[in-house]
Amino acid sequence: MPIATPEVYTEMLGRAKSQGFAYPAINVTSSQTLHAALRGFAEAESDGIIQVSTGGAEFLSGATVKDMVTGATAFAEFARIVADKYPVNVALHTDHCPKDKLDGFVRPLLRASAERVARGEQPLFQSHMWDGSAVELEENLQIAEELLAASNDARTILEIEVGVVGGEEDGIVGEINEKLYTTPGDALRTAEVLGLGDKGYYMTALTFGNVHGVYKPGHVKLRPEVLKEAQEAVSAEYGKAKPFDFVFHGGSGSTMEEIHAAIDYGVVKMNIDTDTQYAFTRPIADHMLKNYDGVLKVDGEVGNKKAYDPRAYGKAAEAGMAARVVEAAQHLKSAGNKMK
Repeated sequence: MPIATPEVYTEMLGRAKSQGFAYPAINVTSSQTLHAALRGFAEAESDGIIQVSTGGAEFLSGATVKDMVTGATAFAEFARIVADKYPVNVALHTDHCPKDKLDGFVRPLLRASAERVARGEQPLFQSHMWDGSAVELEENLQIAEELLAASNDARTILEIEVGVVGGEEDGIVGEINEKLYTTPGDALRTAEVLGLGDKGYYMTALTFGNVHGVYKPGHVKLRPEVLKEAQEAVSAEYGKAKPFDFVFHGGSGSTMEEIHAAIDYGVVKMNIDTDTQYAFTRPIADHMLKNYDGVLKVDGEVGNKKAYDPRAYGKAAEAGMAARVVEAAQHLKSAGNKMK
């Protein structure tokens, strides 16, 4: 199916919230990891979200070019063509963008989408994330308000983060402390500044102990009830049930109970990166170890071209990552829920 239109993307998110599931949002860094994500969604019969971070976009532009907008644009154009061959709806999203990279990433991409929309075309991406976790709340929301207006012009959805996520992603490091838990007051202030849909559609990543990276179950102290308290506080003030569409960041090591509780409280999107990176790389490591004398020209031998052909281990890597995407869709209950 084609990349989701703004209308289809809005319907996707609405269905997730009303029917009690969430979409896996899979980070990719190459055409092959893109295909792995698309294949996984198709095999799970799940619609989904595919995203690139600032570092992923830079990598996609070429290791010596290092231009985030070039990489993101090339990725989106390529995805628009190949996604048409997979029987699922997919939205394209840009992941964590801190303040110092807005001018070199999100703002130019929003302008490009606005120009496309003015020509009667679809936006380049369907949503973008502003990561204001490193700045104070008022500055975070001031920037979010400006970006939300630009998102309306581009017919895209804005994702914001209110609170701090621990761990590390793309060089952004967050300490693991009490700041990981967003307060109901933060949620009320967010609704006051950004509205509840009247100023534009946005998703909110409130933090409830989330930590980026890979951790064993039990290490991360998640409190999904933080989301429930935020929804209740804003609902009581504005008379709207479950006013926020939440995003779950830093979920590696989470239990099924924690994930399903978060969905019950309004999570419609869960970011998955660390686990799929490993799922992609593990089959490559297996191939190299089992075929070391074929991928290497050992002791003057010539090796085995079939073993070191990138397609040999690339196919295994794609299958491994696709299987992890299927698992994610099953965990989040989006499997079998694709739109017709």
